[in-house]
Amino acid sequence: MAERFSALFARIQDNALRHEHEQSLPYDEVRWLAEAGFGALRLPEAEGGGGVSVAEFFALLTDLAAADSNQPQIWRNHIAFVEDRLQPQPVGRNQYWRKQVASGAVIGGAWSERGTRSHLDMATELSHPDGSSVLNGVKYYSTGSNFADWISVAAKRDGDPGGVIALVDARAPGVAVADDWSGFGQRTTGSGTSMFATVAVEDAGIFAFSERAPYQESVYQLVHVATLAGIARAAHRDAISHLRKRARAYGHGLSDIPRDDAQLQAVVGRVGALAASAEASVARAARYLDAAASAAIEDREEAAVTAAVHEAAVAVYEAQITATDEALAAATVLFDALGSSALDISLALDRHWRNARTITSHNPRVYKERLVGAWHLNGTPPVVYGGEKPAADGARPSES
Repeated sequence: MAERFSALFARIQDNALRHEHEQSLPYDEVRWLAEAGFGALRLPEAEGGGGVSVAEFFALLTDLAAADSNQPQIWRNHIAFVEDRLQPQPVGRNQYWRKQVASGAVIGGAWSERGTRSHLDMATELSHPDGSSVLNGVKYYSTGSNFADWISVAAKRDGDPGGVIALVDARAPGVAVADDWSGFGQRTTGSGTSMFATVAVEDAGIFAFSERAPYQESVYQLVHVATLAGIARAAHRDAISHLRKRARAYGHGLSDIPRDDAQLQAVVGRVGALAASAEASVARAARYLDAAASAAIEDREEAAVTAAVHEAAVAVYEAQITATDEALAAATVLFDALGSSALDISLALDRHWRNARTITSHNPRVYKERLVGAWHLNGTPPVVYGGEKPAADGARPSES
């Protein structure tokens, strides 16, 4: 599968620096990926998909992140949406959307609002005047929606305390998506404000929030961890490339040729090790997530699904804790091997740290060490995002 996308990822990598400098959105690159079937890789081959496992998909996603770390974030909502639609229920609507994805449709997302306590505390509302369904609201963070054919919007609805996900045509009357993301990193993800003014929603595009994949949060978070691993690999790649080109040696150096200086070789070795460790963490977490996905999609008994989901969450959190440090370190340490010319803004080597720092702010590690520790010590369920409440005590997990 990696060979199938290697040439395309190389084209994306070639354009990434230009988009960074121009602050231009990679519309063409997203469409190339969609046309190549990237968005349908997790669908069964019989339905026009790639039939890949979760582990295979996240290995490929890490490759994409190394080419351009903005791309996995653009696709993040799409990736989670596909996992939702792979679930056994609701049959008809899931099949409908799998066909859309197989045909190349790209799904964006609009969940977050300003001034609320959590993603479940929303002003955006799906209402049903005269028997129709219409959406009204504003979302300030809408990753992927600038590139999307459809936007999945989190909304409240009378009589549904858990809220709903409403799929709207990105080009429908009343839909507007701005490119006003002002963060210092991940600048070309199109993560701007989206506005919905009396937008019509078809019944096939309405899902209760409870109809998500039970492991969805881990999918969302592992996308970020894979992005961090890709950033670390890109930092290693750039450290090698620029050190090979470096001609001027420092006075305290051990060689007149920088690439032969043992001190600088050690820096490159350290950055490579950090990148390798981050990638290994992603691969391990993806194996646990594969088990959770298989249990849910095969509709096994609830206890088995819950156990697999919790173990996957712990593995993803553990990967997040370590990959955060590794990506940030790799993006910093690389400069130790390079001269002051590496600070030139034309190279944009600072983007690796800025992007890694932005990703880790989206997905804060500060909460995860406690959750992982409580799980290992007391069997406390780690999944607390999206309404699930942790038990005060639970069965201690088996050693693995």
